[in-house]
Amino acid sequence: MKIYNLFPRLAGQFKDWTPHLERASRMGFDWVFVNPIQVLGQSRSLYSIADHFAINATFVAPGTDRSPEEQVRAMVAEADRLGLGMMIDLVINHCAKDSRLVHEHPDWFVRDGDAVASAFCVESDGNRVVWHDLAQFDHRDSPDRAGLLAYCVKMVEYLIDLGFRGFRCDAAYQIPRPVWEHLITHIRKAHPDVIFVAETLGCSPEQTRETAAAGFDAIFNSSKWWDFEGGWLLEQYEQTRRLVPSISFPESHDTERLFHESGGNPNAMKQRYLFAALFSAGIMSPIGFEHGFRRRLDVVNTRPEDWEGTNLDLTDFIAEVNRIKDRFPVFQQEGPIERLHHSNPAILLLRKGSDTGRDTALLALNKDPWNHQHLRIDDICQVARAADPMLDVSPESPLDRLPTPFELELGPGMGRVWVTPAVRTDSESGSARRRSEDRTQVA
Repeated sequence: MKIYNLFPRLAGQFKDWTPHLERASRMGFDWVFVNPIQVLGQSRSLYSIADHFAINATFVAPGTDRSPEEQVRAMVAEADRLGLGMMIDLVINHCAKDSRLVHEHPDWFVRDGDAVASAFCVESDGNRVVWHDLAQFDHRDSPDRAGLLAYCVKMVEYLIDLGFRGFRCDAAYQIPRPVWEHLITHIRKAHPDVIFVAETLGCSPEQTRETAAAGFDAIFNSSKWWDFEGGWLLEQYEQTRRLVPSISFPESHDTERLFHESGGNPNAMKQRYLFAALFSAGIMSPIGFEHGFRRRLDVVNTRPEDWEGTNLDLTDFIAEVNRIKDRFPVFQQEGPIERLHHSNPAILLLRKGSDTGRDTALLALNKDPWNHQHLRIDDICQVARAADPMLDVSPESPLDRLPTPFELELGPGMGRVWVTPAVRTDSESGSARRRSEDRTQVA
């Protein structure tokens, strides 16, 4: 999956989403993920849902004869016309504390004494973050677990009826595996094409594996925080890759903007997108990344007026990287990844293989987004341990012929990509969009 996160608070009313959908399609994304669009509680956070079966008026155009649900379906139809599947947040671990559910079904919630307990998470550094506007559902010990689960199933069916065919399951690791197994199995009996993606960031590898085993199609990985040095990311990847595909991202709605973090460095943006897209089977990028937005997305306060003037335009670069991902099966799977020794420590050299074929890829990435670095590889095919000739498919200035030895100055943050020339067809990739013509291989 190549996912574009269209953040509803920034995009505004559903009728105004078409330019964003068109841009996502031009960049080669095949899914659009939207954060919650239902009616909210008093805190106004997108994740503090008060009514799971009604649409937030913020996104609805007034003065039309179309109901809110009809406006959602029209937006989904527009996405479908552009070859985009629609994915939405599925939030079944909590609701707004001022939701009527708290009073109508008090047995559905974790209790803190006489009060309903607030939702929380424990960050990787041990810090406990509590959201006082959120009431925590009790999927473990509720005396009416069957009623709560039936409500969650109904919630998913409502969103499917609106046209959504994918679900990003918020904080999935906080919910017992049997709950997910029942919900996913039940939904797929009637809707076998529906996709479930588990949000497992911040939990242990053991929790990730336990959650993924419930039937999820993918999880999110933590490659965004890798400094290209330590071994933890490759270790985590190896622990889960045979169980479930993973999705990388250069930034998300929960993080600072990379353009801001990097000091306004477009080379850092390209570096991180290329790495994220080719590292794992899936990629996700939020709205505004392609234009170097600096202002962090906010689930309460972001408004359409916060749309920033274009700092840069990475749409062509992202489209080319996505085409590379589409063309070569090695970038669409969780194959074995190995970090290789290189004489220049400022260059990351990764070999990615396949468990199902002879496909091999070699990625050389300048870890320094500010300075040039010298790259020399005596024999690219030998280093990649590839039996077939290698093809240069780098997103910028690919070479028709690979000399031996290979020497090149890598620009700041630049990546070079070589693959064995197995090409995947459009029908195999399952994409509805036309692909560019494959470059002729020069051995």
